Amino acid sequence: MYDREVRFRMEDTMNAARIEFTEKGVMHMASRRCDIIRISQSGAILAILTQYNLPQQFYLDIPDARITKVGCMLMKVFANNTIEVRFLRLMTEKELNKIFVYSTHPAHRDRVLDIRG
Repeated sequence: MYDREVRFRMEDTMNAARIEFTEKGVMHMASRRCDIIRISQSGAILAILTQYNLPQQFYLDIPDARITKVGCMLMKVFANNTIEVRFLRLMTEKELNKIFVYSTHPAHRDRVLDIRG
């Protein structure tokens, strides 16, 4: 299914994020910190601090941009503590702009938040 979807161009960014998933069935909700290093409308590459077991599906929260509970699916795990994920729904341009405004990447230094909606 995901291999037939259109690919969007990944753009470099640097945002703090949080991965949330359930452990031990449905009893315990776990949360781990990560950094978003590349993002597009359909997916992202996340840098995790240490290696730990991730489920195939989880939620991604981006607290700086106030974006919560983005459903994600794990696509690839790389050896350098980065993972590639696909979003279960496409990110809107407004959400991506919000992420880029709060990014600490030098390419997004001049981005400003549009408060008109």
